[in-house]
Amino acid sequence: MKPCFHNPIIPGFYPDPSICRVGEEYYLVCSSFELCPGIPLFHSRDLQHWEQLCYVMTPENGFHVEKNCGNGGVMAPTIRYHDGVFYVINCNFSDRGNFVVTAENPAGPWSEPHWLTDVPGIDASIFFDEDGQCYIMGTADNWPDGKGGLRQGIWAASYDIQNFRMDGEPVPLWGGAMAGAASPEAPHIYHIGGWYYLLIAEGGTEFFHSVTVARSRGVFGPYEGYAGNPVLTMRHLGRKAAIQNAGHADLAELPDGSWYAVFLASRLIGGVSKNLGRETFLVPVCWEADWPLFTPETGKVEWKYDAPENLPWAEIPAEPVRDCFDGEALSLDWSFWGRPYEKFWEIDNSLTLRCLPQTLADPLQPMSMEHTHSEENFVSFVARRRLQPHCRFACRMRFDPAEGESAGIAVAQAMNHQVHLQLTQESGEKKLQLLLFTADYDLPPYLPGFRSVTNRAVLAESPCEAQDLVLEMELNENDYIFRFGPDEGHLTEFGRADGARINPEKVGCMVGEMLGMFASGNGNTSSHCAVFDWAEYQDL
Repeated sequence: MKPCFHNPIIPGFYPDPSICRVGEEYYLVCSSFELCPGIPLFHSRDLQHWEQLCYVMTPENGFHVEKNCGNGGVMAPTIRYHDGVFYVINCNFSDRGNFVVTAENPAGPWSEPHWLTDVPGIDASIFFDEDGQCYIMGTADNWPDGKGGLRQGIWAASYDIQNFRMDGEPVPLWGGAMAGAASPEAPHIYHIGGWYYLLIAEGGTEFFHSVTVARSRGVFGPYEGYAGNPVLTMRHLGRKAAIQNAGHADLAELPDGSWYAVFLASRLIGGVSKNLGRETFLVPVCWEADWPLFTPETGKVEWKYDAPENLPWAEIPAEPVRDCFDGEALSLDWSFWGRPYEKFWEIDNSLTLRCLPQTLADPLQPMSMEHTHSEENFVSFVARRRLQPHCRFACRMRFDPAEGESAGIAVAQAMNHQVHLQLTQESGEKKLQLLLFTADYDLPPYLPGFRSVTNRAVLAESPCEAQDLVLEMELNENDYIFRFGPDEGHLTEFGRADGARINPEKVGCMVGEMLGMFASGNGNTSSHCAVFDWAEYQDL
């Protein structure tokens, strides 16, 4: 059977992909926002089957991230390789902004951050030219807006990679393909033939997202925008298209000379929501008249493409459905929300979570790189990404709640769009609850004056004295079914939730759903714990 690429190549909340090739090996990193560890790094030999090697940023190499609004933290990394060293450059909105980390082995260890105090803006990227010279690029309000002012554009500067500092002034390169288009960002430069190509994202990361390109004979321009821009978008297909938000691309050349682009896009679930978040897709690229042509013949993102037959096609064994927490550490599938400055979990053939005072639906905080570090902005929540429209997540929990405490399973979206199935005690009564959280706000969290109100609705409630329960959620597109019972063979439907109520389109579509287990004292200090004997995730 002829090999095919199937989209998305990395399903689930893995946005902002950046790729580099070393010999016949491919390495790819994605954004992780406020999750810890941060910046997942994947490896592949065929561009279809990807195995996560590590996280680039961990508490061990100085990673700091805080649980605020879900949309902060680290976003838009770039990975490059030069002269035996891997580089990842990124911006951390929970810390001091732009930084670079390095490693000789992509599986780690990675260095502590080299903070780029002289690099303005966001979405910084680096480029190594054929002569070994390094350049850095990013965004700034440096481009004429046609009204006598400046708007966001792309800049570049020579860069001293040995000392992690600019050795030249930033030079404005391009303001994007469309005058006044939102958010020209995510720049990458490539030297191909006699041209330097500047590839950027434009239009914002939601419905109007796109990829545009310009070229120049020199790194610093002048850059000529392609008359056929955008080279990739799905916005022209309307809001009912099955794939949307396509943009933020990075190019890779294969050993046979063929080209491909990785980029983010979102699947529309049930015609109404994008709850998987922004995922990593791939399309072929060819060259016409010295310009890149994305997804030739159709011009839109397809579900599959023929793959080159000379790729070393190698499937990766599937992970076990059930995790019994019998290793020395959590597997790479699991993440925390915020860096845990306190060891609230234990692994010993089960996962034990202590009831921290912090709640999963804490009041939202604005994004800022100006505040001092808080070592309190994390929550007793261990979660993994939802990967497909149809899936189930289940666990066995042992928990005897004291007054005000709760523990259970949750599907969590950014900006306090969440659903919880929890065991709790309120006014002396132990009960099982199904809760829906949503949030109201006027401004995005990255703008001054951000305020929000979190809404809590009880979807189902019943007295429950049991302390040993199996909890399950089955997600069928936007129909979320929650069940409980004494064992897996005797589960009872407890309630349902409408997944469209937590559609990330309502909150900027930056992140996707996380499914996991939590425990909370809900404002009170507690030594009580919830014990999870196992957890299962399964695509249906």
